[in-house]
Amino acid sequence: MESGFRESKDSWLEVLRDLKRRGLAIAPKLAVGDGALGFWAALCEEWPSTREQRCWIHKTANILNHLPKSLQPNAKAKLHEIWMAPTRAEAIKAFEIFLETYGAKYDKARDCLKKERP
Repeated sequence: MESGFRESKDSWLEVLRDLKRRGLAIAPKLAVGDGALGFWAALCEEWPSTREQRCWIHKTANILNHLPKSLQPNAKAKLHEIWMAPTRAEAIKAFEIFLETYGAKYDKARDCLKKERP
């Protein structure tokens, strides 16, 4: 646990460097985080080989914020079909279905999801 200043890059650098000081000698293969830009910037600086993955819990909440409450339960289920898909091909198909279902009318939700396509 480390207190920091507003999830800044410098705060995250302190956390990552402390992990190294305490014995984390090999760069993690994967880091999962929310949309905090400071974390990703610090990670890139300390462990450039570590792959990044956006947390789907946070991403789901961000997308649902752009939809009316009445649509959120069904949209949430469709988002779960993406990240819970057993194969990449099925995840891509579920991704496209979500965009087809909500993209035309809810462009902010569509754009929020599309940022995570890679």
